[in-house]
Amino acid sequence: MSEEKEISRRRRQRKRLFGYRWIVKNLPFFLFLSGLAIVYIANGHFADNTVRNINKVNRELKELQYEYKTLKSDVMFRSKQSELAKSVEPLGLKELTVPPAILVDSTGNEK
Repeated sequence: MSEEKEISRRRRQRKRLFGYRWIVKNLPFFLFLSGLAIVYIANGHFADNTVRNINKVNRELKELQYEYKTLKSDVMFRSKQSELAKSVEPLGLKELTVPPAILVDSTGNEK
């Protein structure tokens, strides 16, 4: 008999534990847990989007760095004296072969 009483007592305790009143009494806690779950999921999505944007900006930055280095080397190459002389030759400009003449003031007034 005592075993049957013990079993029925455990059933009543379980019923009491998960009964309607217990659920209604703990409803605010369940809502709080649901809110936390929603915030946790939203934070995960926000973090994923942020990582995706960071990777995208890093790729763009690398492309711009490559473009900058390419243009810089091109400008350095074109600004060499020999390349500059080649590029202005069609315009009729030639490189000086003699040093420039120094002009001296004949009146003797030096400033």
